[in-house]
Amino acid sequence: MKFLIASDIHGSKYYAEKIVELKKKEKADKIIVLGDIYNHGPRNPLPKDYAPLEVAEILNGEIKDLIIIKGNCDSQVDTMISKFDFLENLVIVSGEKSVFLTHGHIYNKDCPPKTNFDAVIYGHFHTGFIERIGQTVFANAGSTSLPKNGTPNSYIVLSDGVITLKDIGGKVIKEIKI
Repeated sequence: MKFLIASDIHGSKYYAEKIVELKKKEKADKIIVLGDIYNHGPRNPLPKDYAPLEVAEILNGEIKDLIIIKGNCDSQVDTMISKFDFLENLVIVSGEKSVFLTHGHIYNKDCPPKTNFDAVIYGHFHTGFIERIGQTVFANAGSTSLPKNGTPNSYIVLSDGVITLKDIGGKVIKEIKI
Protein backbone atom coordinates (compact mmCIF):
# COMPACT_ATOMS: atom_id res chain seq x y z
CA MET A 1 0.00 0.00 0.00
CA LYS A 2 1.20 3.51 -0.82
CA PHE A 3 0.57 6.34 1.66
CA LEU A 4 0.76 10.08 1.08
CA ILE A 5 1.59 11.61 4.48
CA ALA A 6 1.13 15.33 5.07
CA SER A 7 1.00 17.51 8.15
CA ASP A 8 0.06 20.91 9.46
CA ILE A 9 -2.46 22.21 6.92
CA HIS A 10 -3.56 24.83 9.47
CA GLY A 11 -6.75 25.76 7.63
CA SER A 12 -5.25 26.40 4.19
CA LYS A 13 -7.78 25.58 1.46
CA TYR A 14 -5.00 25.90 -1.13
CA TYR A 15 -2.80 23.24 0.50
CA ALA A 16 -5.72 20.93 1.33
CA GLU A 17 -6.55 20.91 -2.39
CA LYS A 18 -2.86 20.35 -3.15
CA ILE A 19 -2.81 17.25 -0.92
CA VAL A 20 -5.75 15.76 -2.83
CA GLU A 21 -4.00 16.53 -6.15
CA LEU A 22 -0.79 14.94 -4.87
CA LYS A 23 -2.66 11.78 -3.87
CA LYS A 24 -3.72 11.38 -7.50
CA LYS A 25 -0.32 12.34 -8.90
CA GLU A 26 1.51 9.95 -6.56
CA LYS A 27 -1.11 7.22 -7.12
CA ALA A 28 -1.36 6.84 -3.34
CA ASP A 29 -3.92 4.50 -1.81
CA LYS A 30 -4.43 6.57 1.35
CA ILE A 31 -3.81 10.06 2.68
CA ILE A 32 -2.61 10.31 6.27
CA VAL A 33 -2.65 13.81 7.78
CA LEU A 34 -0.54 14.13 10.92
CA GLY A 35 -2.64 16.78 12.62
CA ASP A 36 -3.24 20.51 12.87
CA ILE A 37 -5.95 20.47 10.24
CA TYR A 38 -8.05 23.64 10.66
CA ASN A 39 -6.64 26.04 13.26
CA HIS A 40 -3.62 28.14 12.30
CA GLY A 41 -2.40 28.28 15.92
CA PRO A 42 -1.56 31.44 17.88
CA ARG A 43 2.18 31.32 17.02
CA ASN A 44 1.65 31.01 13.26
CA PRO A 45 0.61 33.53 10.63
CA LEU A 46 -2.52 32.83 8.62
CA PRO A 47 -1.65 30.43 5.80
CA LYS A 48 -2.48 30.98 2.13
CA ASP A 49 -6.25 30.85 1.51
CA TYR A 50 -7.19 30.35 5.18
CA ALA A 51 -10.65 28.76 5.07
CA PRO A 52 -11.13 26.00 7.69
CA LEU A 53 -14.71 25.16 6.66
CA GLU A 54 -13.61 24.67 3.06
CA VAL A 55 -10.71 22.47 4.26
CA ALA A 56 -13.32 20.36 6.05
CA GLU A 57 -15.34 20.02 2.82
CA ILE A 58 -12.23 18.97 0.88
CA LEU A 59 -11.11 16.39 3.45
CA ASN A 60 -14.66 15.12 4.03
CA GLY A 61 -14.74 14.38 0.30
CA GLU A 62 -11.78 12.01 0.74
CA ILE A 63 -13.26 10.07 3.67
CA LYS A 64 -12.80 6.58 2.20
CA ASP A 65 -9.07 7.13 1.66
CA LEU A 66 -8.28 9.40 4.61
CA ILE A 67 -6.74 8.87 8.06
CA ILE A 68 -6.34 11.82 10.44
CA ILE A 69 -4.04 12.01 13.47
CA LYS A 70 -4.96 14.60 16.09
CA GLY A 71 -2.54 17.50 16.45
CA ASN A 72 -2.02 19.94 19.29
CA CYS A 73 -4.11 22.59 17.47
CA ASP A 74 -7.00 20.20 16.81
CA SER A 75 -9.90 20.37 19.26
CA GLN A 76 -13.13 18.62 20.09
CA VAL A 77 -15.11 21.27 18.20
CA ASP A 78 -13.21 20.34 15.01
CA THR A 79 -14.98 16.97 15.04
CA MET A 80 -18.30 18.77 14.50
CA ILE A 81 -17.36 19.71 10.92
CA SER A 82 -15.45 16.49 10.19
CA LYS A 83 -16.83 13.20 8.86
CA PHE A 84 -13.67 11.42 10.08
CA ASP A 85 -12.16 10.51 13.43
CA PHE A 86 -9.08 12.17 14.88
CA LEU A 87 -6.78 9.34 16.05
CA GLU A 88 -4.20 9.90 18.79
CA ASN A 89 -1.54 7.79 17.03
CA LEU A 90 -1.41 5.06 14.41
CA VAL A 91 0.80 2.03 13.75
CA ILE A 92 1.03 0.58 10.25
CA VAL A 93 3.26 -1.95 8.54
CA SER A 94 5.10 -1.05 5.34
CA GLY A 95 7.52 -3.46 3.70
CA GLU A 96 7.33 -5.65 6.83
CA LYS A 97 8.54 -2.72 8.95
CA SER A 98 6.56 -1.18 11.83
CA VAL A 99 5.83 2.53 11.42
CA PHE A 100 4.50 4.72 14.25
CA LEU A 101 2.63 7.83 13.08
CA THR A 102 1.91 10.70 15.43
CA HIS A 103 1.61 14.48 15.40
CA GLY A 104 4.98 15.05 17.06
CA HIS A 105 4.19 17.27 20.03
CA ILE A 106 4.50 14.28 22.40
CA TYR A 107 6.61 11.72 20.52
CA ASN A 108 9.47 12.71 18.21
CA LYS A 109 13.19 12.05 17.72
CA ASP A 110 14.04 13.83 20.98
CA CYS A 111 11.29 12.03 22.89
CA PRO A 112 10.71 8.69 21.14
CA PRO A 113 7.92 6.29 22.07
CA LYS A 114 8.93 3.64 24.61
CA THR A 115 7.77 0.88 22.27
CA ASN A 116 10.38 -0.01 19.66
CA PHE A 117 9.33 0.78 16.06
CA ASP A 118 11.33 0.61 12.84
CA ALA A 119 10.25 4.15 11.95
CA VAL A 120 8.54 7.13 13.58
CA ILE A 121 6.88 9.67 11.27
CA TYR A 122 5.49 12.93 12.59
CA GLY A 123 4.87 16.62 11.86
CA HIS A 124 4.37 19.46 14.38
CA PHE A 125 7.75 21.17 13.94
CA HIS A 126 7.09 22.27 10.32
CA THR A 127 10.57 21.16 9.23
CA GLY A 128 10.85 18.17 6.92
CA PHE A 129 13.71 15.69 7.39
CA ILE A 130 14.58 12.00 7.48
CA GLU A 131 17.36 10.56 9.65
CA ARG A 132 18.34 7.25 11.18
CA ILE A 133 19.10 7.25 14.90
CA GLY A 134 20.33 3.85 16.02
CA GLN A 135 18.00 1.27 14.47
CA THR A 136 15.05 3.67 14.08
CA VAL A 137 14.29 6.01 11.18
CA PHE A 138 12.75 9.32 12.24
CA ALA A 139 10.99 11.40 9.60
CA ASN A 140 9.15 14.68 9.75
CA ALA A 141 6.72 15.44 6.93
CA GLY A 142 7.28 19.16 7.42
CA SER A 143 4.30 21.41 6.83
CA THR A 144 2.30 21.66 3.65
CA SER A 145 1.24 25.24 4.40
CA LEU A 146 3.63 26.85 6.91
CA PRO A 147 7.17 25.44 6.68
CA LYS A 148 9.80 26.79 9.07
CA ASN A 149 13.59 27.18 9.27
CA GLY A 150 14.01 27.61 5.53
CA THR A 151 12.57 24.18 4.70
CA PRO A 152 10.19 23.83 1.73
CA ASN A 153 6.48 23.01 1.83
CA SER A 154 6.71 19.22 1.97
CA TYR A 155 5.10 15.82 2.38
CA ILE A 156 6.14 12.16 2.62
CA VAL A 157 5.38 9.14 0.49
CA LEU A 158 5.62 5.78 2.29
CA SER A 159 5.60 2.63 0.19
CA ASP A 160 7.12 -0.84 0.63
CA GLY A 161 9.27 0.25 3.57
CA VAL A 162 10.71 3.30 1.79
CA ILE A 163 10.17 6.82 3.16
CA THR A 164 10.50 9.61 0.59
CA LEU A 165 10.38 13.28 1.60
CA LYS A 166 9.30 15.54 -1.27
CA ASP A 167 8.69 19.23 -1.77
CA ILE A 168 5.18 20.27 -2.73
CA GLY A 169 6.19 20.19 -6.41
CA GLY A 170 7.06 16.49 -6.12
CA LYS A 171 10.85 16.86 -6.13
CA VAL A 172 12.62 14.30 -3.92
CA ILE A 173 14.43 15.90 -0.98
CA LYS A 174 15.56 12.68 0.70
CA GLU A 175 14.71 9.00 0.60
CA ILE A 176 15.59 6.13 2.93
CA LYS A 177 14.73 2.46 3.17
CA ILE A 178 13.58 1.61 6.68
